[in-house]
Amino acid sequence: MKYNPVGVGEIELENIILDLNGTLAVHGELVAGVKPRLLKLKELGYNLYLFTGDQRGNAAILSEEIGIEIQRATSSEEKEALTNKLDVSKTVAIGNARIDIGTFRSTKLRIATIQAEGIHAGILSHVDVIVPSINDALDLLIDPNIFNATMRQ
Repeated sequence: MKYNPVGVGEIELENIILDLNGTLAVHGELVAGVKPRLLKLKELGYNLYLFTGDQRGNAAILSEEIGIEIQRATSSEEKEALTNKLDVSKTVAIGNARIDIGTFRSTKLRIATIQAEGIHAGILSHVDVIVPSINDALDLLIDPNIFNATMRQ
């Protein structure tokens, strides 16, 4: 998907790396509204990736529910290695925890979500945008007007 924020120029994104616990799911349950937004992003041509340490042990069940194959990563370094297999110049990462720094280091756009499971302060220097929920993060990518307003210079 291509965006064109004023003063920044064209930004093309193709891949979205998602964290599970504290991001797509809170207290082990998918956040309401996530599934239709993920389907919309797929319709828009995004490739979706779920990198998770599977803290709660339910990643397989939740990934099946949302139709995204999981890739297990138990450390920030493992998430970074998985991230670097993608075209990071066209990749956005969304997360909330210290382990997500691995996905934030080299991606084009980095979004942190602040939800009920919290946000690790260490990621703040690694992100471009902070939103109150995963749905807000996904809406930012779905609606070019939101994206362009947030990213404009």
